[in-house]
Amino acid sequence: MNNPGLFQAKWNLGRLTLCNFLALGLLGFWLWPAGQMLCVIFDEWLFHLLNDPLATSPTWLHVWAVASLRPFDAVVGVILLTLLIRGNWVFKAVQVRQAFFGFLAILLLLLFIRMLFSKLAAHMGWQHSSPSMVISGAIQMSDYFPGLEKTWELKDRSSQSFPGDHASVLLIWGMFMSVFARRIGQFVLIWGLALLFMMPRLVAGAHWGQDDYIGGVLLALLALGWGYYTPFAANVSERLLRITGPVFGWLQRVPLISRLSLVRAAQ
Repeated sequence: MNNPGLFQAKWNLGRLTLCNFLALGLLGFWLWPAGQMLCVIFDEWLFHLLNDPLATSPTWLHVWAVASLRPFDAVVGVILLTLLIRGNWVFKAVQVRQAFFGFLAILLLLLFIRMLFSKLAAHMGWQHSSPSMVISGAIQMSDYFPGLEKTWELKDRSSQSFPGDHASVLLIWGMFMSVFARRIGQFVLIWGLALLFMMPRLVAGAHWGQDDYIGGVLLALLALGWGYYTPFAANVSERLLRITGPVFGWLQRVPLISRLSLVRAAQ
């Protein structure tokens, strides 16, 4: 590896086992009848706490309606990407490109794991409808903004809400960044943003809390374990660095773009 301190092409069996153990532990707790009952009790309380004010507070309604639109997901993606590739924040400027490709590799692995787990969930009958479709008196934002639902895909319900795929992406970003973060301020900002951007689906009732803190965390742990604590991220990022080298070499001659940490020469 060009930078053995960022990704290492070897197996970390201890951390890999821990990630898998925690993921299986979460699944086991969720499948345990008493654990499921506790999740439902907590989730119903959380849903009413977040969803009920939509009926009485126009500000609360409009803020979360905008945050529940599909285009807002793109805004979130830009914010997370900006922090990932910002040189000399979590990663040194010369490490940014390698960090970007490593995260991309783990994100693709997450999507693959999510596909397999969704098939398992459907086969085992673990799927359920979102709280906005189940809880009596739930406020559906699409009733207030029918035009937004049709035009901008306002997300406030789903017949298959488990696991929380939106949350799993935010969580894997948070976990990945946390592996390399060194300052308290970095951890606070990383997890503050991750939790904040998970809120729209919970406020709108598109997901139960357990879709995120069980399903989303489970998927993110598996992706982190098999992506970062194995040679996977190291090998994929190294190959992508080689393949894209000529492209970035050309971009380094383009004014303004050449100043981006992502474009500068990588280690």
